[in-house]
Amino acid sequence: MTTPLAFRPIDTGWTLRASAGPAPAGFDAALPAVVPGCVHTDLLSAGLIPDPFLDDNESALAWIGLVDWTYATTFEWTRDAADRTDLVFQGLDTVTTIRLNGREVGATANQHRSYRFDVRDLLIEGENELVVAFRSPIKYANEQSVALGVRPRAYGLPNDAIRKSACSYGWDWGIATYTSGMVKPVGLESWSVARLAETRVVATPAGDGGVVEVDVMIERAPDASEPVSVSVTIDGPGIDRDTVPGVVVGGFGGDSARVRIDVPSVERWWPAGYGAQPLYTVEVTLRTMTAEALDSTRRTVGFRDVRWDMTPDEAGTPFTLVVNDQPVFVKGVNWIPDDALTVRVTRDRVRRRFEQALDANLNLIRVWGGGLYESDDFYELADELGLLTWQDFLFACAAYAEEDPLRSEVEAEARENIARLAHHASLVLLTGNNENLWGYEDWGWKLRLDGKTWGAYYYYELFPALIAELAAHVPYAPGSPFSPGLGWDGEQQTGPHPNDEQHGSVHLWEQWNRFDWTTYRQHTPRFVAEFGWQGPPTWSTLTRSIGDDPLTPESPGMIVHQKAGEGNVKLTNGLLPHFRLPEAMEDWHWAMQLNQALAVRTALEHFRSWAPHTQGAIVWQLNDCWPVTSWAAIDGDERPKPLFYGLKNAFAPRVVTIQPRDGGLAAVVSNDTAEAWTGELVARRLGFAGDERGRFAVAVSLAPRETATVALPADVATAADATGELIVAGVDDVRGFWFFAEPRDSSLGTADVEVAAEAAESGTLVTLTARSLVRDLTLLVDKVDPDAVASDALITLLPGESTTLLVRHEGPALAASALSDARVLRTANELVTS
Repeated sequence: MTTPLAFRPIDTGWTLRASAGPAPAGFDAALPAVVPGCVHTDLLSAGLIPDPFLDDNESALAWIGLVDWTYATTFEWTRDAADRTDLVFQGLDTVTTIRLNGREVGATANQHRSYRFDVRDLLIEGENELVVAFRSPIKYANEQSVALGVRPRAYGLPNDAIRKSACSYGWDWGIATYTSGMVKPVGLESWSVARLAETRVVATPAGDGGVVEVDVMIERAPDASEPVSVSVTIDGPGIDRDTVPGVVVGGFGGDSARVRIDVPSVERWWPAGYGAQPLYTVEVTLRTMTAEALDSTRRTVGFRDVRWDMTPDEAGTPFTLVVNDQPVFVKGVNWIPDDALTVRVTRDRVRRRFEQALDANLNLIRVWGGGLYESDDFYELADELGLLTWQDFLFACAAYAEEDPLRSEVEAEARENIARLAHHASLVLLTGNNENLWGYEDWGWKLRLDGKTWGAYYYYELFPALIAELAAHVPYAPGSPFSPGLGWDGEQQTGPHPNDEQHGSVHLWEQWNRFDWTTYRQHTPRFVAEFGWQGPPTWSTLTRSIGDDPLTPESPGMIVHQKAGEGNVKLTNGLLPHFRLPEAMEDWHWAMQLNQALAVRTALEHFRSWAPHTQGAIVWQLNDCWPVTSWAAIDGDERPKPLFYGLKNAFAPRVVTIQPRDGGLAAVVSNDTAEAWTGELVARRLGFAGDERGRFAVAVSLAPRETATVALPADVATAADATGELIVAGVDDVRGFWFFAEPRDSSLGTADVEVAAEAAESGTLVTLTARSLVRDLTLLVDKVDPDAVASDALITLLPGESTTLLVRHEGPALAASALSDARVLRTANELVTS
């Protein structure tokens, strides 16, 4: 009888030691190691290094990336009846030589793929020794940069010359870790006759039903030529095994097979906010002709159509996501690895990020090209929760050699990851790179390349060809940003500029780098794939990770945890048009957090107001990988910053905003729901004391997914006293605000807020009553309880108005006196009056 293929992990008995390089004394002794894991986590567990995320430990531990490290273990093996036994590495970071019982098995140099070696003839009865020797990733990258030819890149070390997560070498938000380790499981697979080397599943809706197509690639054992069969079954909502019994393709002796199942009735998969996420399980089994199981796998799929509408129109070229024939306004965020030590990112941690994303009304996560091809957990959870995903191929802000050995490794990793990810219902776009098409045109690369290759072959030829071969149903764009019609003629890019806002996707970074954030309103792009503003992490995260005494914006630890070039200068320059610069540290912290939230919220409200001309915005960024001042909405300790609430409010299903239009002001009403929205739009010009000075009302009726613009009359849109007036416009209980003057130039007074608190089932219910005009009221509840999270923030209240929010936390109710403390209850007011 044949034994089905099974993976036997080799996950015990591992040791780690420094084998060469500038390690401190004593690190050449073997110490316990965990696999999957990495050097940093093992050294931390052994108590041999401090936490690299604290203070300036980053520089104190930089030597780790200059060291060659060796992992070793022994395992027992007993000869079995299998035809073949493979040693399988699901993920190695990054450059290794592998030895089994003293003999070299192979060498690797790519973090972004798996490896398999036939080791049956090297295994011995009883104890076997496995050694994985890692090269210094810094030294290897430098060597390869010289061998391949030095190319332009955004940062100092040549992360372009090695197939390793680029941000492991540091980024303008990221710590440089230079990790090494076996970051995914290692083990043995014994099998006979044949195995499923690759399984690709495509689920396509067709009328009320659907079609499942399965392509399998078979690897055969040496001298095994007997015919095999493949069976496919599907299970899920509405599946009746009497009418959909499964399909068997048998008696084939080749290395591939295709199986098709027609399903008469299926439920469609929809993104969050557009419908449900029904999923179906496809089981694929490889058998002998006598029905003995050889290998099996399963894929979870959803039935949906997806395309990007890039049909030219009178304004340029749209970049509109269409799912099941429904245009989707993309409410997105960019994603970086959620921990700089990526082995610590668990399925539960990803779920927490995704649940936060849904709470912020997001519907798409873009996986940025300087990080990783994200995990199966990531994509399975996205499918389950309805979060659309966009995966970059792993090229970012650098020119890349098209010659071997890099070329072959790029093709291998692309093949593997296209096949691995393409069945996921959530996956709506694969993208060739991050900013490289733009960099080639505008960042001086052409002169510095002096004729060298830079990656065009990958983006314009290799990746499209591989997708056509392996996953023709998955949309592809050569880069981000990208203008449809852009191409490569072998010598130069042709067509529109890659970052032309009237064509395709655009990145907007001049606001952060040079201009005030109000200038976002000067842009009406078709789709924004990146933009953002910096702010510090929450106070609890900041003070946990930085021990400076005194702690100031320029104290040593703060500078270490600010990676952006001239970051603090840009923070200051971006604040001053709106608020004066506070001197006290906690006031500075709040001012920068608030300004970050206002910048992004303003941009999002503007972009959304131009729908359907603009059909989406992807904020840089959702998450952090360590405690740092950055563009993130959720900090490295998983706490939401005020920006999080800016996203939540701007991306709410229904919003009303006030926007400049044609020399005046207009109320823009946006209904991103499946239901019509009918009501009365009321716009009032008020004094700061709440007295009405102008009023306008009109009936509005919006269809599902519609945006309407209503010009405001002059008596509402024109201030008599710009320093002391505002406009409030709303439909039902949804409203937006317009202030005629920046806070620093206004007569905004001291915030007078009454706080009441009572116990609730999951925390504390807090009622806030304004006795004066209060702008952007926010409770920094982590200062009361580091694990507490408020349900809302950035709340503007007119005199006499109240609002109630929930502060989620464990334990007894929080005291109103603690929540009303001036360190906790923050508003824009005190940044004007203090």
